[in-house]
Amino acid sequence: MKKAKPIMIQGTMSSAGKSLLCAALCRIFHQDGYSVAPFKSQNMALNSYITDEGLEMGRAQVVQAQAAGIAPSVLMNPILLKPTTDVGSQVIVNGEVRGNMRAVDYFKYKKQLIPDIMRAYDALAGENNIIVIEGAGSPAEINLKADDIVNMGMARMASSPVLLVGDIDRGGVFAQLYGTAALLEPEERRMVKATVINKFRGDASILAPGLDQLFDLVKIPCAGVVPYMQVDIDDEDSLSQRLTAGARREIDVAVLSLPRISNFTDLSPFSRFSGVSVRYVKRVPDMGDPDMIVIPGTKSTMSDLKWMRQNGLEALILKAAGRGTPIFGICGGLQMLGRTLSDPDCAEGGGHMEGMGLLPIDTVFSKEKTRLQTSGVFSGLEGGFSGLNGLSFTGYEIHMGQSGFSAPVMQAGEVYGSYIHGLFDANGVAEAVISVLYRRRGLTFSPNGAFDEHAYRESQYDKLARTVREALDMKLIYKILEEGV
Repeated sequence: MKKAKPIMIQGTMSSAGKSLLCAALCRIFHQDGYSVAPFKSQNMALNSYITDEGLEMGRAQVVQAQAAGIAPSVLMNPILLKPTTDVGSQVIVNGEVRGNMRAVDYFKYKKQLIPDIMRAYDALAGENNIIVIEGAGSPAEINLKADDIVNMGMARMASSPVLLVGDIDRGGVFAQLYGTAALLEPEERRMVKATVINKFRGDASILAPGLDQLFDLVKIPCAGVVPYMQVDIDDEDSLSQRLTAGARREIDVAVLSLPRISNFTDLSPFSRFSGVSVRYVKRVPDMGDPDMIVIPGTKSTMSDLKWMRQNGLEALILKAAGRGTPIFGICGGLQMLGRTLSDPDCAEGGGHMEGMGLLPIDTVFSKEKTRLQTSGVFSGLEGGFSGLNGLSFTGYEIHMGQSGFSAPVMQAGEVYGSYIHGLFDANGVAEAVISVLYRRRGLTFSPNGAFDEHAYRESQYDKLARTVREALDMKLIYKILEEGV
């Protein structure tokens, strides 16, 4: 039984670009002929994915698995935390819900999950040549280090060398790297084999004096300076950057930026059309007059509907629906569009409330989560989006509520809803939706030929790998991988 060699990416802070660099290394090692798998012991994210086995994991490791040329497995992310409030999360272990916990309670509990973490890691390590491990946040959170299971704690458990990544785009990168190294214990600092400066814009030669001085201070070599990259990949750290109002184009799709928004990558296919803007809106003044309004998924449907009700967005959507503007709800957004929402088992905190009343459904929440992959063919749609009929779709469902219908899309006039994440990903589906919106504007839609989602995604992973391979000292990376800790 082979035992993989590990290498770990840790960052000086959240959003340093760890997820994307892990994906790049996965692709590079895959291109170089190695069997490689990603791993993150604990991920906190509302963007999740359902595997072929019906298990739930973070999307960042799905992206990394795709970059590595393998199918996503829950082994790659044994613990997923999905925030439900500012002080608590749903805890998912090995792809299944373990329960909701307050942060303070989970902090006391998490060490009990080490056997689950190591079983998952050892299973991957027994099947691959290389494991690319991703940390979380910063390893220098000195108040959390004693019970760490995702940064240096994980590096120790896996006996993994570490690459420490700093984000120069946010400023103070030398202070980031020096300060992080200074706060590590001597044993931990010895595990850091190289630093990486990420998201640089300009001529990297101007950094040379600073890199020399940093080496004199920390005695850790720099493996490279990675430029700010323009790649269309769902990097976990960059997802929040998409939640902006943005500029309007010929066709304008407004997506509600809900407080607990989840799986908003569902709208990524629309962003690939040059004449289409996908804007994330959280205030009434930012809405304008869009061609379609999307209410995306959320981890807290009832709470986010109350938020919409309080800030006036619900009233605005009701008026837009009355004017015939297409409204599309996905998962939690679908539930909000219905008549009622009931939570007798306190899956979301309990209670009963009226929905928007735009779809003839009633949702009842329970503690049993629906998790499944699904596929099929659109049928039975009328009006504007009837052009979808006959097209194939694939996707997955993740939801706590049941709404009493089985069709892939529920429709009432120009109001639509679906439980399926990834509904617009299949070839031709996004084009069909956009073409309808163009016609409603009296404009001509000219797609640039058939769009191959798989080929496009592969090209983006190759572009990512090419950029990072050129930026990093890959001889040093392979030396670190070979020598370990």
